[in-house]
Amino acid sequence: MQKHSNLAWLVTNGVTSYGPVRISHGKPGFGTPVGNFPVLRKVKNDWSVPYNGPMPNSVYFTTDGIAFHQGDLNSQSHGCVRLSWNDSEVFYNNLFPGERVQVLP
Repeated sequence: MQKHSNLAWLVTNGVTSYGPVRISHGKPGFGTPVGNFPVLRKVKNDWSVPYNGPMPNSVYFTTDGIAFHQGDLNSQSHGCVRLSWNDSEVFYNNLFPGERVQVLP
């Protein structure tokens, strides 16, 4: 995923298998962290308690709640990576615990 371009890809065995797709990410003060992370867990229909909102197709990659999930692409998040509904389903169905996620500036 590249924050500066607002694009993300799925890469399988070194080859792009899906994407690029549009994303939105964390707003100032709630930045999406940059680096390499393991997928920690997945929750099909999660709910953000701190921000009181739905998080469908959540794929968590930090211990403090940052995930890929479906959401509004026209506004920035509190750190999560938002995807369209269809793209969030593809990411959810193709990312598994232990696999690596790379977030670039």
